[in-house]
Amino acid sequence: MKILLLGSGELGKEFAIAAQRIGQTVIAVDSYENAPAMQVAHGFEVINMLDGAELDRIVAKHQPDFIVPEIEAIRTERFYNYENQGITVVPSAKAANFTMNRKAIRDLASKELGLKTANYRYATTAEELQKGVEAVGMPCVVKPLMSSSGKGQSTIKIASDIDKAWNYAVEGSRGDVAEVIVEAFVQFNSEITLLTVTQNNNPTLFCAPIGHRQERGDYQESWQPARISDKDLFEAQDMAEKVTETLGGAGLFGVEFFLADDGVYFSELSPRPHDTGMVTLAGTQNFNEFELHLRAILSLPIFEITLEKAGASAVILATKNSTNPTFTGLEKIAALPKTDFRIFGKPSSRPYRRMGVVLVNDNLETPIEEIIDKAKKTATLVKLNI
Repeated sequence: MKILLLGSGELGKEFAIAAQRIGQTVIAVDSYENAPAMQVAHGFEVINMLDGAELDRIVAKHQPDFIVPEIEAIRTERFYNYENQGITVVPSAKAANFTMNRKAIRDLASKELGLKTANYRYATTAEELQKGVEAVGMPCVVKPLMSSSGKGQSTIKIASDIDKAWNYAVEGSRGDVAEVIVEAFVQFNSEITLLTVTQNNNPTLFCAPIGHRQERGDYQESWQPARISDKDLFEAQDMAEKVTETLGGAGLFGVEFFLADDGVYFSELSPRPHDTGMVTLAGTQNFNEFELHLRAILSLPIFEITLEKAGASAVILATKNSTNPTFTGLEKIAALPKTDFRIFGKPSSRPYRRMGVVLVNDNLETPIEEIIDKAKKTATLVKLNI
């Protein structure tokens, strides 16, 4: 089968590796050359994926069996036409359209399905954002409708933050529409990602919940399993199944929730492997999230997902701008037991850009806090050379 991978970052790279292992052909697409997934794919294309004509051109050129989106900034309305041509869009054209834009997925979850979410409003100008803040109250969180890895996300605590939040959100948007969502701040105790696998001819499956910590809207550490009550886990699984069933198709979804005193709140959903799910590369499950995504796409039946170990991931962040970055300290990580790492191979760095990840595992009886702490400390051993 031929897979056209739209977006070629670190998540796409691990997916391409999984696909190569079972004999699939991958064409990696991104806006710049030598993106991580391009380094392991059979072929690549460099285009602006918000250019519908360019997207049509490479689909016609490669005639893929599957189109697998990895990022948000894609002219996703074209996907319906590709489905009509007999190409499988992953998980589906509807899922890609709804989830690449926070407005569609939030309205689906809240208004159509009645899931519990934070109070929210939309804004296309700084003035509308002012009204939205008045409606939901402060503190509140502002995000671009189309972005990833926390870009453009900020918290408004006082009125003077509103203009700054608007400008920052517009700068961080990955689409071509300047619109944001402002949502009330949920007083949550923790947040989780529930990796949810939908299958064409088999039941929906759930991975053990993944906890994570964010800074600047981007994850810094993730761990599996996360602590959650049976009641909250059942509620989260029920919400995840409702929304993924409505979106349709087969594949892995990263569904995010807030866990609060008054229950579970639906937060966001990604129709693909999730950055916090990189913890599964630590061998925490019988299949990592990329293998699960691929098997679901190819209609290879997944009998069960089993939790094998406890694990944690911690990101390796760049601190400066550079080209052709190199790293030191990897030999120190390699010498540690139950520890591994991935360097993504990004051709340039900038402050806070994710360049790699440290992976730590241990048995299920080990306190998860110990594993998280080890991952955090180990990540500091890596130094970026410029």
